[in-house]
Amino acid sequence: MKKIKVLIVDDSAVVRQTLKEILESDPSIEVIASAADPFIAAGKMKDEAPDVITLDVEMPRMDGITFLHKIMTQHPIPVVMCSSLTGKGCETTLKALEYGAVDIITKPRIGTKKFFEESQIRICDSVKAAALARVKAVSAKQKKVESKLTADVVIAPPTGRAMISTTEKIVVVGASTGGTEALRIFLEALPVDSPGIVIVQHMPEHFTTAFSKRLNTLCRIEVKEAVDGDSLLRGRTLIAPGNRHLILKRSGARYYVQVKDGPLVCRHRPSVDVLFRSAARYAGNNAIAVIMTGMGDDGARGMLEMKNAGASTIAQDEASCVVFGMPHEAIKRGAADRVLPLEAIAGAVLREHST
Repeated sequence: MKKIKVLIVDDSAVVRQTLKEILESDPSIEVIASAADPFIAAGKMKDEAPDVITLDVEMPRMDGITFLHKIMTQHPIPVVMCSSLTGKGCETTLKALEYGAVDIITKPRIGTKKFFEESQIRICDSVKAAALARVKAVSAKQKKVESKLTADVVIAPPTGRAMISTTEKIVVVGASTGGTEALRIFLEALPVDSPGIVIVQHMPEHFTTAFSKRLNTLCRIEVKEAVDGDSLLRGRTLIAPGNRHLILKRSGARYYVQVKDGPLVCRHRPSVDVLFRSAARYAGNNAIAVIMTGMGDDGARGMLEMKNAGASTIAQDEASCVVFGMPHEAIKRGAADRVLPLEAIAGAVLREHST
């Protein structure tokens, strides 16, 4: 199989070398060049066009956002932004997603062996997802997902039907690559009295804080990063904090969330499968599940568990996905009741909620 050709652009020689070692540990990825700034990168691109670019945000001579804009307007190539974890850096990097970047990764740091291994998984998966999101579909084939942990390591499987139906339904949503813009479109279409929503978007820690705040300024509903014990209310959306699993729970008629540590599930933390399984267990037919654009199969098993528990399930269609991975896997398993374009999902959720 043809390797994914990557160009690394970062002003730090240490980061460039570390990223090269991480990416080339995956046999499907080849680093063809690295550059200390966008001007050097432009010259490298003339010699050989990469399939994916990893791009630093802050660099000398030209910042990453400006270079991203030039790439996307002149010769679009999938770009993965490589950012620090500072608050200001998070907000700037989120703007890059609006300008066409495919995903965000955090700069590799020295840590424990487990920390490095998890970073390796996330970085390589992000680059492979970006390659699948290419405009040129020649090599954009879904790659086999390596064996991984299931939601069993965080939450036990549902034991039969959930509690009896209530008048309040809740919505759980899972998304990954391309999901930040998909979620914006979905949430902006909802009225102030929409059902309570819980979201897992694959995104590094700290970025979910800035992402939630940004959405809160754009939407009529309240959007916030979930805190352990938060209640799920009408007109409120809770987004799983990066690097933490999010579980839906129920006490009487009240739904709330639990923020929880744990291993990567389906190669992710937070994991859509963990959220969906908890919804199957504690909400059952009171729930509506939505799975959106993203690489891999996180959420497919959990959505099937939700469907078997009586929940309504919706998958985003291929035409409106940046990467038709997660919805495709859910559809293949028979987990999706309906397959809809992104623009139609909000209306479908509201109709389900009113029935």
